[in-house]
Amino acid sequence: MEIVEKKIGERQIAYITYKGSYQEIPSLIGELVGFLTAKGILNAQGVQWQGPPFCVYLNSPHEVPVEEVMYEVGMPFSGVAQEEGRVKIKTIPEQVILSTNHKGPYNNSPIAYVAIAQYAHQNDYEIVGPPMETYISDPHNTPQSKIITEISFPVQKNK
Repeated sequence: MEIVEKKIGERQIAYITYKGSYQEIPSLIGELVGFLTAKGILNAQGVQWQGPPFCVYLNSPHEVPVEEVMYEVGMPFSGVAQEEGRVKIKTIPEQVILSTNHKGPYNNSPIAYVAIAQYAHQNDYEIVGPPMETYISDPHNTPQSKIITEISFPVQKNK
């Protein structure tokens, strides 16, 4: 499993913070896509997609019951959009990440999390924020065995 350091530039995102089962992620992504395309926002306000959807995990299912799991589902975009309902807008500052691509079903992704944590420890990185999954493949059009998910952690190199 290849682990790489990358710098991600500042990004504007539409996001929803959610508490509950991970099974809700696809519908939350759908809600964000609907928000960004509703009422001609995509054309009328010049909103442009700036990358695939992602999820930032704010706590661990190993530490809390499934109904207490907290996460943010986000979609990067450029242009102007106003917050509405539970869809919020924010800018994520530039960050350095360690990442790897996981191929296969989502429930096998913990292997990638462990690999990144071990790599960080062995190579003098400090993990400085919660993990993120970026959904490269569309699970509606991709067999589970071929789904690609980028797993990443924000890091800083220890001196």
